[in-house]
Amino acid sequence: MTHDLERNKQTVTEFYDLMFNRNRPREAIEKYAGDVYIQHNCMVADGKEPFIAYFEKMAKEYPGKRVEVRRAIAEGNFVVLHCRQTWPTDKDREWAGIDIFRLDDSGKIVEHWDVLQVVPAVCAHGNTMF
Repeated sequence: MTHDLERNKQTVTEFYDLMFNRNRPREAIEKYAGDVYIQHNCMVADGKEPFIAYFEKMAKEYPGKRVEVRRAIAEGNFVVLHCRQTWPTDKDREWAGIDIFRLDDSGKIVEHWDVLQVVPAVCAHGNTMF
């Protein structure tokens, strides 16, 4: 079981790096996605081809965008990533995100949810979002 959890975390973090940082969403989907890809982000349509089209467009419009995985948590067939994002067109702020992935029994990504927010300039406490 622990082996599967570590494998799933590695799969998801490699998928995210390949599609987001390295701008190769088609290769990421072909290598890491299962037979279906269910999307819960309201900006991206369901399925592999809509995912690829969306992130190919993002790669062209936002070269230099970066995601840094701060935490990866796995339980069962789910992996949760806690991430910091930076965008070249938005240099004055950074973003905090949570991505949730469901993998099938063979370790392929089949479903995705996410939430994203701007990191506030001032917090009511001394903690960071990361």
